Amino acid sequence: MLQSKVALVTGSTSGIGLAIAESLAEQGCHLMLNGFGDDKEIAELRNRLSREHNVEVGYCAADVSSAEQVHQMIEETQKLLGSVDVLVNNAGVQHVEEIETFPVEQWDRIIAVNLSSAFHTIQATLPLMKAKGWGRIVNVASIHGLVASPYKSAYVAAKHGVVGLTKTVALETARQGVTCNAICPGYVLTPLVENQISDTARARGLSEQEVMSEVLLGSQPSGRFTDVKDIAAMATFLCGGAGNNITGSVQVLDGGYTAA
Repeated sequence: MLQSKVALVTGSTSGIGLAIAESLAEQGCHLMLNGFGDDKEIAELRNRLSREHNVEVGYCAADVSSAEQVHQMIEETQKLLGSVDVLVNNAGVQHVEEIETFPVEQWDRIIAVNLSSAFHTIQATLPLMKAKGWGRIVNVASIHGLVASPYKSAYVAAKHGVVGLTKTVALETARQGVTCNAICPGYVLTPLVENQISDTARARGLSEQEVMSEVLLGSQPSGRFTDVKDIAAMATFLCGGAGNNITGSVQVLDGGYTAA
């Protein structure tokens, strides 16, 4: 099903995005990576993925907060790899602070990267998918697309928006061979989460260890972080043959966080 398809994964130079990109490559997808990082390390990553999975691997450093750069990235992917069959919107940023002092520039940045970028990528790739009568869109949201936490007003707003966008796109494309689904992980120990531990500690007046045990894992009844490989497996499942009639869904991988 996925052999020789072309997958664009935003925010894929590390963490969840990289795990998803590698899982898709294992199924034979050619890749366009996106994100920030050291040029040498990214070149080594491209070479490794290409060599290990026998696929073509491109890279675009587009800042997905810019609509113009997003459209340029889609064009670059078409030129290099031929099309975009699978789109995974994963890029994300975070800022933790109470709403009264939440910086406006941080609000704008989080909404742009976490929500608006998904709108721009979907808008640019849907014509390609519709022309082929086949396409897969996976939006990596969060349990914060379903429930809120204090001090994360922009992130919670953006992720709720991603879930709503997912459902709308699914309805608009339901008879055109395109599916659109969201994945809502619980806490995953990625660089994004690691970076917010100190901010959360400061906002809540806790130690970093207390944030880990009481705020993060304390919210997940399983008592453990969601593994990036599990998220990648879910994304790949949704893109494969078994996901043909799954669209508009919200797949929750949260260790029981939202069960209560």
